[in-house]
Amino acid sequence: MNLVINLCFSLLLLLCNGNAMISASTKEPLIVAKIKGPLHKIKSKSQFHDHSLWNVLLKKYVDNLGNVNYAGFKKDVVHLDTYLDQLGQNPPKPDWSKNEKLAYYINLYNAGTVKLIIDNYPTKSIKDIPNCWKKKWIVVGDNIASLNDIEHKVLRKMDEPRIHFAINCASYSCPKLLNVAFTPQSMERLLSKTAVDFVNDKTKNRIEGGKAHLSKIFKWYKGDFTEKTSLLEYINTYLQNPVNKSTKVEYLDYDWSLNEAK
Repeated sequence: MNLVINLCFSLLLLLCNGNAMISASTKEPLIVAKIKGPLHKIKSKSQFHDHSLWNVLLKKYVDNLGNVNYAGFKKDVVHLDTYLDQLGQNPPKPDWSKNEKLAYYINLYNAGTVKLIIDNYPTKSIKDIPNCWKKKWIVVGDNIASLNDIEHKVLRKMDEPRIHFAINCASYSCPKLLNVAFTPQSMERLLSKTAVDFVNDKTKNRIEGGKAHLSKIFKWYKGDFTEKTSLLEYINTYLQNPVNKSTKVEYLDYDWSLNEAK
């Protein structure tokens, strides 16, 4: 199995290096830090939608529960760097569809988070890393972004609250990191899957004793979920056993310990 995976890596790297191309200098208006000095460009298609290298890495180092083998990822950092370079040198363009942009930024956020962890590995929590979300280091075309920029200035402005179930903060209380990459074609299916999985995960949300004990994600980003409905009505969309919309809501403690495979 490992031989097959390694062969896949080799083929993907050959394809990436052979098909990569210069991207247009399209700028994301919400990410303002600029790269100083010239940026090396690779050849590529007019649009970059290939997330296959990230998909292989996820399948190799993330289990079905979203637990991550960071030690293994660290040994394979060259492939992760290659993927991040591809994304950085092929930023979204104005004519990309919403799903194409969502796939780009969700995968970029998740790959960036893994990179942040392995660059500081071993660590017990992402919160032990100084400025983990505010530091600007992620290349997006001619700009440099932070994880906060990607989440709050781009993804949260795309009118898709399910992104909160798709991006992972490397912690046990976060929605799990899927072991497949998001693509424009799989976007709706995977967003629905992440929403159903998270809402019905009893380690993240529990309905008991006449109360809804919810993840603090629903507290921190309540406004994103309630633009068109109430919070419980939104959750009921994905909950296997819907609750009365007058049910009292309480929020669970958040476990920031690293989501590392044991």
